[in-house]
Amino acid sequence: MASPTQAPRHRGSVLWPALRGAAPPARDRALDGLRAFAVLGVVGGHWLVTALVADSGTVHGASPLSHLPALAPASWLLQTLAVFFLVGGQVGVMSHASARTRGMTYGQWLRGRLVRLFRPVAVVLAVWAVATGVLLASGTGTGTVLTLLKLVWSPLWFLLVFAALTAATPLVAKVSPWWPLAVVLCVDAIRFGLDGPAWPGWVNVAAGWLVPYCLGAAWARGRLHNRTTGLALLAGGSLATALLVTFAGYPASMVGVPGAEVSNLSPPTLAAVTFGLAQCGAALLLLGPLRRAMQRPAAWTAVALVNLFAMTVFLWHQTAMMAVTGAGLLAGTPLPGLHTVPDGPGWVCARLAWLPVFGAALLGCWALFRRFEHGRPRSRGYSRVVREHRPGPAAAPRRP
Repeated sequence: MASPTQAPRHRGSVLWPALRGAAPPARDRALDGLRAFAVLGVVGGHWLVTALVADSGTVHGASPLSHLPALAPASWLLQTLAVFFLVGGQVGVMSHASARTRGMTYGQWLRGRLVRLFRPVAVVLAVWAVATGVLLASGTGTGTVLTLLKLVWSPLWFLLVFAALTAATPLVAKVSPWWPLAVVLCVDAIRFGLDGPAWPGWVNVAAGWLVPYCLGAAWARGRLHNRTTGLALLAGGSLATALLVTFAGYPASMVGVPGAEVSNLSPPTLAAVTFGLAQCGAALLLLGPLRRAMQRPAAWTAVALVNLFAMTVFLWHQTAMMAVTGAGLLAGTPLPGLHTVPDGPGWVCARLAWLPVFGAALLGCWALFRRFEHGRPRSRGYSRVVREHRPGPAAAPRRP
């Protein structure tokens, strides 16, 4: 059996040298564990709370949270965006500092990160432009096509916000997270306390996610390295969120619910931000156990794979779910958990059974499109793809 250092079957491939170079001695693998958790949380959350209901020849979206509000606690585990921005702030500050040390200009640094971010997005949009034309030409209803496109487009808002915060990293690196938190508080006071217009809420798209991003920047400066900070964030964020939900009328669900008057996520509310603070505290407290877990080869290999192709997983997971849903229509009858209304525990159990099928479809998408995440391999260099800590789906390859 070939040794890992030889691995002749993998010679010339992108995957194997990248994994071999994924763990330099100074690397904090706990960051990769947090990032993988955040990626898989988004994927699992979308697969569980998004239903495509087949009805009279059309397909429309639905959510089990509309029919089963008792499932709201599931959103507390699966809405992991604050962890993305926490790790993103930490990595962004460290990456920019490293780039300056190597003599790179701000423009060179930012260009490298944004190219890595938007190159695979262009592929998704191109594929779905062709798919849209095929669906319309085959007689698929406009409503069905728009439902599918919305599932493809909706996750992309996150990338735009992440790109904006990445570009602003040198400016926000020293900003206290309490300043954007104060902005969110003021905006919600205007919207809900003073019965003001809804449009100021969109200020929170930047301010709300700037809170965990600034926490990550403080982490990079060595200010979050004690358990007391983690405990304070977890306890304070949890208590504030509980009070806001119980007494201030904020929704219990931390994701959007179709038909609900207020969403905690679109745009972010004060409850979503305080919940994110609790998540950040929990993430900091888990660093020690994660570092120990990442010493296990099997666990580290799985985490490294998720991180190496985080953008591919993020961009194509909805397509994988839609592909399985579309293939299921060939059965000629609505399949439980796939095409039926998500209105009871039976649907939830059936949907859980479909998750491995969605995963297999996503694996197929990964095999087809993973090459676009990193571009063309270089003679010396694909082992550098994951050498630098990079923020989630928006990571950029390190320059030689």
